[in-house]
Amino acid sequence: MRKLILILFIPFITIGQDIGNDVEQLFQNKQFVKAENILINYINNNPKDIYAIEMLGDTYGHQKKWDEAISQYKLLVEKNNANANYHFKYGGSLGMKALSVNKFKALTLIGDIKREFHTAANLDPKHIEARWALVELYMQLPGIIGGSKKKSLKFAEELFALSPVDGYLAKGYIYEYDNKPLLAEKNYIKAIEVGGSLTCFEKLTNLYENENQPQKAIQNIEKARDKFQRNALHYQIGKICADYNLQLDKGVKCLTTYIENYTVKDGVPLQWAYYRLAQIFKHKNDKENALKWIDKALAFQSDFDSALEFKSQILKM
Repeated sequence: MRKLILILFIPFITIGQDIGNDVEQLFQNKQFVKAENILINYINNNPKDIYAIEMLGDTYGHQKKWDEAISQYKLLVEKNNANANYHFKYGGSLGMKALSVNKFKALTLIGDIKREFHTAANLDPKHIEARWALVELYMQLPGIIGGSKKKSLKFAEELFALSPVDGYLAKGYIYEYDNKPLLAEKNYIKAIEVGGSLTCFEKLTNLYENENQPQKAIQNIEKARDKFQRNALHYQIGKICADYNLQLDKGVKCLTTYIENYTVKDGVPLQWAYYRLAQIFKHKNDKENALKWIDKALAFQSDFDSALEFKSQILKM
């Protein structure tokens, strides 16, 4: 359910041309409060524009204003009960609210969440996102309130029929959640063979890290790096080398490459690369270089708590 926020608020349709371009530009710039204000004013004058209502719900979702998002998506469902995407977004916003409240309140939402996801899947036999949501929901719910690995696998099979790579990823997720790492690994490898996306590689890497298999994780990231030529993957290799105290020279080389080629699109801030280098040099018992890199991290971000704590460890060497 937690990854729903990544796919839930992607507009499936476009708002009216008069304000559509402005709102979409604000979305791209993540200026959701401004988009919200524009849409509210627009809807006050155009209360029947369902596209604007959907995008207003999306702005609330991006801001994690779940009650407001729920009200907009519920309105959409009332206006067009045959639209699978509206049911999916309504169910997804209810699901995200359930994650943000106490367990007793969350229990009261489960029935509505199930209903909306099932309705979306039934209305659109090709709705991949709704089936993914059901895979996650049935795995994460305790059996006493309707959780079911069997049902989760059923929707994974439906995903496989629509998209084999999604089917393998879903099965990998199910078996990983069910603490069956060999079966999870098998399905993630199949996903790489069939789809080969960066996401497929990331799922397998995360499994190896969770199973304390850093050598396999590094090998998998190197395959992804060779295929996609993403600088961020250099950081991931260096991070594992630092965390597990292995292949330290490789870690230094990868982190140095990451720093030399860094752009904001790489995602992980430079101070974290400096921090990882400090970790590696501490493993090497090289106090001078460890201090050099941790000081660079702190020069970049003086309130970097992890770096401050780690510097005190270095000073005790």
